[in-house]
Amino acid sequence: MLNNPIASPYLFFEGRCEEAVEFYKHAVGAEVGMIMRYKEAPEPPPGPMPAGYENKIIHAQLKIGPTIVMMSDGRCGGKASFQGFALSLMVPTEAEAKKRFTALSEGGQTQTPLTKTFFSPSFGMLTDRFGVMWMVLVPGQTV
Repeated sequence: MLNNPIASPYLFFEGRCEEAVEFYKHAVGAEVGMIMRYKEAPEPPPGPMPAGYENKIIHAQLKIGPTIVMMSDGRCGGKASFQGFALSLMVPTEAEAKKRFTALSEGGQTQTPLTKTFFSPSFGMLTDRFGVMWMVLVPGQTV
């Protein structure tokens, strides 16, 4: 039973969800909690879907540390659009920050390279190959 509200990101990859699942397993050590394909759903999706969608992912759950990130292929309608938010990945060491930042930026674009800031010994921002923005940081204030 759910006693308190929980907010989790839900990302729609518009046909590239399976690729994203595999990428995040490698890049951030995500663990797959579940994957359900459209053909496995108890009811068909409402409205028309493109040909071949049956094997696309209607719902997946990844666990990144204690956080659940949910995702789907959505309506399989083309390019995904991730705007107005970023996922924040907090790691324990600068070496881990570099490892995860490097992995996430593969095929993506760096906005802010990893650097020391007033709030972190190592902080950087990037957009991954799917267009999802990430902030990678080691928590803690530097002096």
